[in-house]
Amino acid sequence: MSSYAVQMQGITKIFSNVKANDNVNFTLKKGSIHGLLGENGAGKTTLMNVLYGLYLQEQGDVFINGKREVIDSPTKAISLGIGMVHQHFMLAKPLSVVENIMLGHKSSRGMLLDTKVVEKKLKKLSEQYNLKVDPAAKIWQLSVGEQQRVEILSTIYQGAEILILDEPTAVLTPQEAQSLFGILKRMKDDGKSIILITHKLEEILSVADEVTVLRDGQLIGTKQIDDSTTKEELTRMMVGREVLFDFKQGKTKTGKMMLKIQDACANSDKRIPALRQFSLDIHEGEIIGLAGVDGNGQKELAEVITGIRPMTSGNVVLDGQNISSKSALNIIDAGIAYIPEDRHHIGLAMGFTIAKNFILKTYHKKPFARNFMLNEKEINKNAASIIKKYQIKANSKDDIVKDLSGGNQQKVILGRELSSNPKVLVAAHPTRGLDVGAMQYVRDQIMQARNSGTAVLLISADLEEILQLADRIAVIYDGQLMGILPGGSDIERIGMLMMGNKQEVVNG
Repeated sequence: MSSYAVQMQGITKIFSNVKANDNVNFTLKKGSIHGLLGENGAGKTTLMNVLYGLYLQEQGDVFINGKREVIDSPTKAISLGIGMVHQHFMLAKPLSVVENIMLGHKSSRGMLLDTKVVEKKLKKLSEQYNLKVDPAAKIWQLSVGEQQRVEILSTIYQGAEILILDEPTAVLTPQEAQSLFGILKRMKDDGKSIILITHKLEEILSVADEVTVLRDGQLIGTKQIDDSTTKEELTRMMVGREVLFDFKQGKTKTGKMMLKIQDACANSDKRIPALRQFSLDIHEGEIIGLAGVDGNGQKELAEVITGIRPMTSGNVVLDGQNISSKSALNIIDAGIAYIPEDRHHIGLAMGFTIAKNFILKTYHKKPFARNFMLNEKEINKNAASIIKKYQIKANSKDDIVKDLSGGNQQKVILGRELSSNPKVLVAAHPTRGLDVGAMQYVRDQIMQARNSGTAVLLISADLEEILQLADRIAVIYDGQLMGILPGGSDIERIGMLMMGNKQEVVNG
């Protein structure tokens, strides 16, 4: 019998002449947790989609328990004991937990559903792996963490002995993440073999037995995880160079109150309350980190501040001026800059040149406008200056933005927003989807803005990012402010607030 649950040899997968996987080898020992680490676009999910039968490789072989297999569909993968929990859950929200588990399975009662049989087995599996969930609950009634448990239960119910999890903690609180890691260790002890796809170094160090690192579709190496393994070592494997993790903040002297949000209420796009009596003050020269699981009102708050979304009640005051009823253009002129979470649809005009994207908010002003005509000389001069200052990698100012890498697209937004010397910077998930090197650069620019006196609201689902950068940490849950804590606060305390356990607001 093979000691390996999975052996992938020489896997090559090509999309439109681009090698997403280039002659990659990967092995998973039975009864172990193996981390698959790499930056966005490194080829991690593609490799696992080959293993799960969603993609068929151009070259290479896959062995399951020592036997060569052709896995040409998820059905074949499931028959081999392979299950995959995707980053975006594949659940039918109107149905109950037990109904979701039954989907795709034949009933032992013919035309009738064997709900009670499935529910009994589900409860047994739930107790065995501490995957607590109500079988009768509708999926839409469950928290994100509970929905993930349903996904895992579904794969185990199908008989999975090899479990693939794709970025499983992306939408979890710290407590939910720790609970998940405990579940994975219990499954490992029960003999299951687990692959953890992630770009989070802390997860690898805390739960994995081995790690394989991919970069640009190629295998960089595989190593055992032990007490000597460091974040710096894994990062060098990921990006090929040193990356700064410790942002030396220093203690800056904050200035006057620059932004005051008073009892802000706003509806979501579905016209239901998303922001509820939310109040927050931000001063010159400080970063307020807004922590919370995605979808708890962060998007609506950013859009209220920047004039994109109307409030149903409340006020926003900038430097003593009430801007609640101002247009987005007026708010830009008043001194608020915005790095939106959706850079492609809101942050950039993807079909425009770099130079034109730099003046999207100022094209009507001097020196870029003269006698109702664009002043190309000044536009080009401005572009050359920002490209140089923000180290944007491009052939010229006339390159189309959609042709740039994600990191360079974000630098275009950074350059445009920060070059205006804003009073307030609202940065929503500014490093989402970026590689480690680009993350470091963006975080450094935010720190520089704060040090120059800008008041910064950093909205991020990445707690590590908030802990690295924020002077104070505000936590939002269900559109409400749960508390304000000092920078560097205990992650457990932040996590409790993220789950809705409200405390007295503390001015950190």
